[in-house]
Amino acid sequence: MVKSGETHEVVVVDDLTRTQLVQYAGASGDYNPLHTDEVYATKVAGYPTVFAHGMLTMAMTGRVVTDLFGADNVTRFGARFVSQVWPGDTLTVTATVGEVSDGIAEVGLSTKNQNGEEVLAGYASARVG
Repeated sequence: MVKSGETHEVVVVDDLTRTQLVQYAGASGDYNPLHTDEVYATKVAGYPTVFAHGMLTMAMTGRVVTDLFGADNVTRFGARFVSQVWPGDTLTVTATVGEVSDGIAEVGLSTKNQNGEEVLAGYASARVG
């Protein structure tokens, strides 16, 4: 049983690789070259390098929620992308249980990189027994 105020901290990726970005592009069907083509990302778009799909970051964050509550118990999940995720980043998710009422736990989510910079802010609700 979860309690209001509980926090769970999980490292969801350690040293994100370019290969993982390409694999996610293939799995998701999102072939935007900003995520996989170094020349396009740097020379055409002006970024320092390729960067992760926002939905990849959201998926890794969501896995923490499903691991805590079970996928069948999640009733709501959303996020706001705060900052880009780069190759080499290590991401840690902190899930903080807020109000628990009528069998539903409200959870705040914060995903940060190895520098403590928040890259995703999110929320979830889940049935608890």
